[in-house]
Amino acid sequence: MGKRLTQIATRTGDDGTTGLGDNTRVSKDHLRVHAMGEVDELNSHIGLLQCEQLPPGVPELLVEIQHQLFNLGGELSIPGFELLKPEAVAALDAALAEHNATLPKLQEFILPAGNRAASQAHVCRTVARRAERALVALGREETLREAPRQYLNRLSDLMFVLARVCNRMNGGDDVYWKSERLKASQ
Repeated sequence: MGKRLTQIATRTGDDGTTGLGDNTRVSKDHLRVHAMGEVDELNSHIGLLQCEQLPPGVPELLVEIQHQLFNLGGELSIPGFELLKPEAVAALDAALAEHNATLPKLQEFILPAGNRAASQAHVCRTVARRAERALVALGREETLREAPRQYLNRLSDLMFVLARVCNRMNGGDDVYWKSERLKASQ
């Protein structure tokens, strides 16, 4: 594994390159660096979500997700290295099943809105989708394992479900889309 940072301002990136964990240097606009940045932003948004009032068990779930995203970022920073295990994807599947079981079936589309926690979970969902797209783009250029892409796909689904769970705290509900087409068909 690469060296741990002992100082932050190294000035080695002043030329528009950055170091990967295998000690190679790539352009800061490299697809790998872009994907790493998207995962880092997602992790930061999940940290912000943790500042909100959340249902029981969700804060602990989010901490575990942050650790797994750090693993994913580490894996991206070291080409060919595996840090994110398939068990992490299975854990998201289990969390999805658990939280989705508490929700009523959707009859209409919902807006990314509601209380602050739900709205932040929706932001996490959209950033997870963007991170997934960055991984797909990188995967067209380089060979990647499936687990990282699957993890981000499941995580975006989980964030949608958690937004719905958060909207139901204290008796709330989702914010439903008022579609003109749906109104006309009723």
